[in-house]
Amino acid sequence: MTRDEVLGLFRQSGALLEGHFKLSSGLHSGGYLQCALVLQHPPHAEALGCALGHTLGVLAGTPDATAVLSPALGGVVIGHEVGRALGVRALFAERQEGRLTLRRGFALDASDRVIVVEDVVTTGGSTRETIEVARAAGAEVIAAASIIDRGAEPSVLDVPFASLVHYPLPTFEAEACPLCAKGLPVVKPGSRT
Repeated sequence: MTRDEVLGLFRQSGALLEGHFKLSSGLHSGGYLQCALVLQHPPHAEALGCALGHTLGVLAGTPDATAVLSPALGGVVIGHEVGRALGVRALFAERQEGRLTLRRGFALDASDRVIVVEDVVTTGGSTRETIEVARAAGAEVIAAASIIDRGAEPSVLDVPFASLVHYPLPTFEAEACPLCAKGLPVVKPGSRT
């Protein structure tokens, strides 16, 4: 999929939002990409998963993946679709006592070669945390990916990283946020509490 095709799905789904948002990272932004609005449509989710799977297929070592691991909640649907595209298991980590962990009987071990898949990456914090979950289980993390990389600079992780679109949106620390200074109410649409 081209950048325009991906962003077209977001526009068509009403998923490119403007306002004043508090992101999962704690940063504030005047723009938000609500992937759930795109991924609620199974054909869109399948197309994005196939495109991301294809993109991952060209990264060194990823054809040998044995599992996709995503952080809940935002990465669950796209992680499942990438797992389907690659023909591997799709697991998710969820928060328990404030930390991501494997639950529901999910397990990884030293024989697993894992790709971490997210919906949107801004700072890479959730992606790094998910990578650590896989490594703590003994698995090798061979790559990470997201539909959208919205950071000012393309994300840099300690594994190969791919996204379908780099779509930078300005972010601000809460104390330096011009939208807060204007008194605009802040909305927290993300999944992390």
